[in-house]
Amino acid sequence: MKKILVTGAKGQLGLALQAEATRFPEFSLILTDREELDITDADAIHAFFASEEFDAVVNCAAYTAVDKAETDEETAFLLNFQAALLLAEAAQAKGSRFIQVSTDYVFDGRSNRPYTEDQDTSPQSIYGASKLRGEAAVLGTYPEAVIVRTSWLYSRHGVNFALRMQELMKEKESLNVVFDQTGTPTYAPDLAAAIFTILSHPAPEGGVYHYSNEGVASWYDFAVAIRELTGAACKVLPVTSEQYPTAAMRPAYSVLNKAKIKAAFGLEIPYWKDSLAVCLGK
Repeated sequence: MKKILVTGAKGQLGLALQAEATRFPEFSLILTDREELDITDADAIHAFFASEEFDAVVNCAAYTAVDKAETDEETAFLLNFQAALLLAEAAQAKGSRFIQVSTDYVFDGRSNRPYTEDQDTSPQSIYGASKLRGEAAVLGTYPEAVIVRTSWLYSRHGVNFALRMQELMKEKESLNVVFDQTGTPTYAPDLAAAIFTILSHPAPEGGVYHYSNEGVASWYDFAVAIRELTGAACKVLPVTSEQYPTAAMRPAYSVLNKAKIKAAFGLEIPYWKDSLAVCLGK
């Protein structure tokens, strides 16, 4: 049985990995969050890695408050860059495989075709910049590491768009939702299963890979699908990004091309509406 260290175990992806682990009995998860391991403390990481052997490390921990990051840059870079670097250094020193989870927000959103892994990055927010810096630090330290960029993550747990929309649709008669930002919702258990598939591969090539569910949607489309699946009476009204200003800029288009990860690991990726129905129990 292979031991997998999971950081950020109480977050959406960490919880999804725990749930999906029942389908992958060859892996044993060692679960940590900030209480068990301060990933910003080099000494704490060194002591933790000295106490136990890990076959792989999956870093799910991150600063994900996109708008708050604009005024909390230091913390965003501490968690998304420096902590990722420390973990990658520790994993490389111990010979453990390393998977770092990143984001579509590393792109500026000016494309009109799905982004491939080798396209130029140009983040428009502190959050995106901190995650990109983390990617570079991990691969600069540990070239065999795997970076998995994903987008619009949601699940039945934590803070995410799908849960928030369900709450608001019960409270309000109508909701304004942005229609001019396009990407793909990603169901956290689908991403978790993909990560286990990567870990099952004997020797994956290090570098950047893209993973999201299949298909394309705007935030408006996502909200309408939630309304239809839940039978909510709330009206969903489309608005522009200019009509719904936020502290951080979001990419107008951040659909990810997944050809590389599908070819490398033989993945079959579910369509986003099908996974949303699973999440909502429909």
